[in-house]
Amino acid sequence: MKKMLTGLQPTGVITLGNYIGSIKQMVENQGKYESFLFVADMHAITVPDDKRNLKENTRSLVALYLACGIDPKLHTIFVQSQNEYHANVSYFLECNTYYGELSRMHQFKEKSRKNDSFTAGLLTYPVLMAADILIYDADIVPVGIDQKQHVELARDIAIRFNKKYGDTFVVPDPEIKSGGTKITDLLDPTIKMSKSNENQNGVIRLLDEPEVIRKKIMRATTDSEMVVKYDPENKPGISNLLNIYTSMTEKTIKEAEKEFEGCNYGTFKTKVADVVVEKISDIQKKYYEYLNGDELDKILAEGRKKSREIAKAKYELLKEKIGFYN
Repeated sequence: MKKMLTGLQPTGVITLGNYIGSIKQMVENQGKYESFLFVADMHAITVPDDKRNLKENTRSLVALYLACGIDPKLHTIFVQSQNEYHANVSYFLECNTYYGELSRMHQFKEKSRKNDSFTAGLLTYPVLMAADILIYDADIVPVGIDQKQHVELARDIAIRFNKKYGDTFVVPDPEIKSGGTKITDLLDPTIKMSKSNENQNGVIRLLDEPEVIRKKIMRATTDSEMVVKYDPENKPGISNLLNIYTSMTEKTIKEAEKEFEGCNYGTFKTKVADVVVEKISDIQKKYYEYLNGDELDKILAEGRKKSREIAKAKYELLKEKIGFYN
């Protein structure tokens, strides 16, 4: 079975767009690969953050993914900073990576341009990401288009290391995230629903109160035609609500159009709000059970143990290949 590795930034925020566009597909596809799913908290400190938020966001993120249906029996789930071999392997890889490669990374150029006082961690971030991937011999790494360059660097490092020291790493392939339904902002349906949007009234977060979710949907931008029809170009607001409704109910667009034929927008929005609130309320119930129980910590402890065993074996192999004294 091929191996897949997914890293999650501990932002503490997951939107309805994240759930429909990504997490839902992860749940549907789990079991197809040997999966490693980790919280990339070491990557998070390349920019300043409150240490209390980092701890809380880490547990919150894992609890949300579990509540959304991620099965811990089908994934090795762990926290990056709890596995010291990631940093150790990263240093070995840094010594086989060139400054020119790192300085050409798009994200580094963008972020360093905005801040003259950037840290060395921002520069070496892609090498740590390469270590994350190569330690587990991941065949597939699902990433957004903005991270594709980093996986390509991991490939280059793996190939270079294999040529220099002998067969050591699997050369990974990036899998550009797609296929999930794109959910747009409720107030401005021409842009993606995102936690960073200026007006958060158009963004549904999975931890929003049910009545807040309902109000946001009822205030969603529509049009004056009063026809529930899927037409993203001419009716982006209604089309977005149809995407949300069909994703929550597993109905097709045609089935939804027929269901709401002759229906006014108020009734349509109420029905969309009902199914979203029902689904998110179920997720929230499970989320708080995980967050306040001891199962979450047991899952992370098991993931830490397994990931450290694998990472230690790779670390020892690298020491032998490089020629360190044992």
